[in-house]
Amino acid sequence: MARAYGFVEYGGPETQQLFDTPVPSPGPGQLLVAVRAAGVNPADWKVRSGRRTGSVTVHFPAVLGREVAGVVEAAGPDTGFRPGDAVFGATAEGYGGYAEYTLVDARAAALVPQAVPFEVAATLAVAAGTAFDIVEHLEIVDADTVLVLGAGGGVGSAATQLAHAAGAAVLGVASAGKRDLVESCGGMWIQSGDGFDARVAATAELCGAVTAVVDLVGGDVLERAVALTRAPERVVSVADPARAEELGGSGITRRRTREVFEQVVALVERGVLTPRIERTFPLADAGAALELVESGHTGGKIVVTLP
Repeated sequence: MARAYGFVEYGGPETQQLFDTPVPSPGPGQLLVAVRAAGVNPADWKVRSGRRTGSVTVHFPAVLGREVAGVVEAAGPDTGFRPGDAVFGATAEGYGGYAEYTLVDARAAALVPQAVPFEVAATLAVAAGTAFDIVEHLEIVDADTVLVLGAGGGVGSAATQLAHAAGAAVLGVASAGKRDLVESCGGMWIQSGDGFDARVAATAELCGAVTAVVDLVGGDVLERAVALTRAPERVVSVADPARAEELGGSGITRRRTREVFEQVVALVERGVLTPRIERTFPLADAGAALELVESGHTGGKIVVTLP
C-alpha cells in the first residue's frame, strides 16, 4: 500500500484526507513512478468540487494532482523508459499525483535532466506546458506587445518569461504583491483591479499597441482586454475560452506529448524558463498546499514533495 492524499466525494476541503491506496501496476504505455514531487494547480480543487465531472475520470477515493516528477519503478511494454529513469509528466487517466506512487502516461512523460530538481520538473507538465503551447500558438515575435492577464500565477509567470525570451514587450497585469515576480520574469507590471485597462493603454503608448492577449482571469477582465487590441484573433484564454471565442479569440489545445515536454525542460535547463516556486509542502500537509492555491493568492507554483 502507498500513502496518498485526495478526496472521498465531491465537495469542499472537508472531503479531503490522507489514505492508503494500492500500488498500481503499469499497463501498456504506462510507467509506475515513485513520486518525488507533485505540482499543485487550480484544476485540482476544481476536480474535487465536481466542476470537471465531464472531462476528468474520478474513482473514489480519488487522489488529487495531475503532474509529477519522480523515478520509474516499473515500465509497461513499449514505453521507451526503464526502471531508474528520472521522469516528469502527466498522470495516467484515473490516477493522481499527491501519492507515493502513481501511474504516468509514457506518451506524456520526459526525462528529467540532472541539473533540474524534481520540485521544478513537477511544475512543467501543466503550468509551463500550457504557457509554452500558448506562446507557440500565438507565434510571438520581437515585434509583439503581449498582454498577460494574471501574470503572477504559474501559467502567467511562465508565459511572461517565454514571451519576453521571444523578444516581445510583455505587460503583466497582477496584484501589487506580485509586482516583483512579474518584473523578475521580464514583464512590465500593471496593477490589476478597477482601471487596469486604462493603465494598460497608457503603458502601451510607450512600448507599442497590444498585439496579443494571454488571459488567465476571464469574465469582464477578458472583455476589457480584447477592447485594447486590434487583433482579437490573437487572444487566448485559459480561464474563459468560450467567451474568448465569442469575442473572436480562442482557448488553447494542450499538447501533452513527450516532444513538447522535452522542449519545455530544455528551456529550463538552458535558463530561458525558470519556474517560480513559492513554497513546498510535505505530503502530510497537502491539504494546506491546495488551500493556498484555492485562495488565489499564490505567486508562482506550489509543490508537494515526498522523500
